Amino acid sequence: MTDTEEFINSLDDSIAFLPAGQRSFFDSPRELIVTRAPGRLDLMGGIADYSGSLVLQWPIQSAVHVAIQRHSRKTLRIASVSEASDKTARLFEINLDELLGSDYSILRARFSDEPKNHWAAYVAGAFPVLMRERNASFYEGADLLIRSAVPEGKGVSSSAALEVATMQAMATAYELNIAAEELALLCQKVENLVVGASCGVMDQMTAACGEENRVLELLCQPADLKGTVSLPDGLEIWGIDSGIRHSISGADYRTVRTAAFMGYRIIAELAGLSSKQIDARHLVIDDKRWNGYLANISPEEFEREYSAQIPERISGQKFLDNYEGITDKVTSVDPFVEYPLLAATRHPICEHARVNSFAAILKDWRDDEQARELGELMYESHESYSRCGLGSDGTDALVGLVRETAEHDLYGAKITGGGSGGTVAVLGRRGAGVAVRKVVARYREQTGYEPGVISGSSPGANAFGHLKVTTDGGTS
Repeated sequence: MTDTEEFINSLDDSIAFLPAGQRSFFDSPRELIVTRAPGRLDLMGGIADYSGSLVLQWPIQSAVHVAIQRHSRKTLRIASVSEASDKTARLFEINLDELLGSDYSILRARFSDEPKNHWAAYVAGAFPVLMRERNASFYEGADLLIRSAVPEGKGVSSSAALEVATMQAMATAYELNIAAEELALLCQKVENLVVGASCGVMDQMTAACGEENRVLELLCQPADLKGTVSLPDGLEIWGIDSGIRHSISGADYRTVRTAAFMGYRIIAELAGLSSKQIDARHLVIDDKRWNGYLANISPEEFEREYSAQIPERISGQKFLDNYEGITDKVTSVDPFVEYPLLAATRHPICEHARVNSFAAILKDWRDDEQARELGELMYESHESYSRCGLGSDGTDALVGLVRETAEHDLYGAKITGGGSGGTVAVLGRRGAGVAVRKVVARYREQTGYEPGVISGSSPGANAFGHLKVTTDGGTS
């Protein structure tokens, strides 16, 4: 039985865990629409995405399922049922006119001020985004039931999977024709503008456009989908959970992202590029040389022309005194924060080069000896994360254990996504599960924590499409 069949068959059981007054949840005679979107492992690229890097992403087996049913009432009800053994349920309800009549800043503040309902922003935010960005009209409300197998706070993009599955369900239920790449970009707006998290688009693009057992290749300038690359038959990808919760809305990720844009602003000044002030926060830089992306500067040019002139660290106030603002639309410079300027600037420049080398090896695969080259690129990426301040004791320990287990056919490892905890992506010989379990056992001995292991792959929301469930339980 597939995970989707299991989700459909257990809908009644899931509803039974809702509060007593909500157990007639799907009470309209209309059909249910079911969609699915997977989480992802960030194989290479990670925090360089917002600086225009190429990224390589792996859609995992674990996914979010959403069932939606339209009804004639002007309300939106969202229920989320945990896959944990206790099957806890969360419920959120809002008047549709109230939701659609509030601007992004009001909605962002509302969800931020209500921590118990913050999870609902990833779902409810799709309605105002579609209305404002796509001129969609919503004259009827809907009920949505969500169940996620993607671990939260583990750096495997549970939020993007939720956003994409939701948006796909809404597009189908309300008969909106949205291409997969546009859908991913709209989901990014949900996270940036309603949730208030400063993420790039690689997670949403993988959840929407990923293909089973293939690496998604995306040039984040801003979202140029290059396609997918087959993983060589002799290789396999795993994820190992460090047990340290990760969040891209956390201070470390935001600090490093902001520092990268600060570095770009300084380099633009050093290079003599023209700029004009738009407001006290954002600048538009006339940059035909690098098209506005740090990743388009080669490592050689950076080291030769600019690295010596960029401070290792700088206070936000000192930067603002000299440069006034940055081009990032979702973060701003805090005058009271000290930024890791040099490391955060160097990372996307060098990471883009590493990812291109990694992709070139995959596309011109000749023998398993190249696997060691891929592994070294992953280790270099991980070390660069740490220099930016995005490492953690747990992820460093896991990467170190993979290095020590290299003789058992594990080739490389790196922290994933936004860093500061979460999951480590591991590349190894196909079938090397014994070596992975050895790493897990040693990590448990060192920390007392039993890490979960992610394996397998599955299609993105676009490849999955949707299923329709009729009132008699049939599907189509």
